[in-house]
Amino acid sequence: MSQLRVNHPFDVDLFDDAFRGFLRPWRTEVANVAPTIKLDLTEHDADYVVKAEIPGVRKEDIDVRIEGNLVTISAEVKKDKEEKKGGRVLRAEREYGYASRSFTLASAVDESKADAKYNSGVLELMLPKKAGSASKKLAIG
Repeated sequence: MSQLRVNHPFDVDLFDDAFRGFLRPWRTEVANVAPTIKLDLTEHDADYVVKAEIPGVRKEDIDVRIEGNLVTISAEVKKDKEEKKGGRVLRAEREYGYASRSFTLASAVDESKADAKYNSGVLELMLPKKAGSASKKLAIG
């Protein structure tokens, strides 16, 4: 149960407040957050090149969908960490997250010639331009 404390505006001990933080132990744990997808998009005469940073994700957990000129990149993080000493588990952590990023291009994409590669946390998409529109799920190689 938390306690409610009313602070009086003139009841301030500047010395105590300034040095109280030095006596507390430091904690450096970061809250679990979903992966972020950062994009670089380059347009050429015949195609678009997309480089998406998706660190900590396996290529099997990335989904790329193309619908005309709309491109959607989705990724899911599943990590299990377990620290054992002898036969006892001292620490076990699970990390789950989901991120999705969609963007619209000026021209429709030729899904039959589109290509995707994933290496060292960077997804690279080669998206050739075309006039029509359709939908295709890309296999990441």
